[in-house]
Amino acid sequence: MSEPKYETGDQVRILDIGKPGHVRTPTYVRHKIGIIERYCGDFVNPEDKAYGRWDGAPIALYRVRLMQSDLWPGYTGAPNDVLELEIYDHWLAPAGEEAA
Repeated sequence: MSEPKYETGDQVRILDIGKPGHVRTPTYVRHKIGIIERYCGDFVNPEDKAYGRWDGAPIALYRVRLMQSDLWPGYTGAPNDVLELEIYDHWLAPAGEEAA
């Protein structure tokens, strides 16, 4: 495992890197701010594996927590409802940055 770039509690922005094809980052979370819940380890990029490329360097995967009210305009659920999803490092930037 590499040394993770982000730590639990760090604020991050989920980027929209405009990557076509198989990606695991839903469009509805792109450009949103979340909190690193934990570092999950380093893995071969599934975006490469989908196209038969298995030789890339492993990259960091993080669990990111987002508030439901930040995702859905007019959200009427409980104010503390969250969505947690796993996002790879290349889709993340510090919360104050738009692009890496």
